[in-house]
Amino acid sequence: QVQLVESGGGLVQSGGSLRLSCAASGRTFSPYTMAWFRQAPEKEREFVSAISNDGRTVFYSGSVRGRFTISSADTKNTVIYLQMSRLNADDTAVYYCAGTLGWTKGTEREAATYDYWGQGTQVTVSS
Repeated sequence: QVQLVESGGGLVQSGGSLRLSCAASGRTFSPYTMAWFRQAPEKEREFVSAISNDGRTVFYSGSVRGRFTISSADTKNTVIYLQMSRLNADDTAVYYCAGTLGWTKGTEREAATYDYWGQGTQVTVSS
């Protein structure tokens, strides 16, 4: 089992920045493909960004590309970050970290790909 814990959420003004962190513990001897999803009130959970298990490939949704950056602190993706800039009200959501050992390229945007999920961290952008 793997446990994922997010941190770094909070209240920020429109145009501001935040950095989210996700720390994995437990069975982390193999590298995971990791991702960030978010869910706004009364909306479905949506893909935000992912980083491949070898750290060489990153993916972004169209709505955050150019504003958000995903990165990893180590080669096994046991700690990942989401640097969020130029935030706006549409970015308000609960942000979830997710991980999987069973990633196939092309499936990184699908929530069903991920076996492990964190509890989420709230990001609120005030206008």
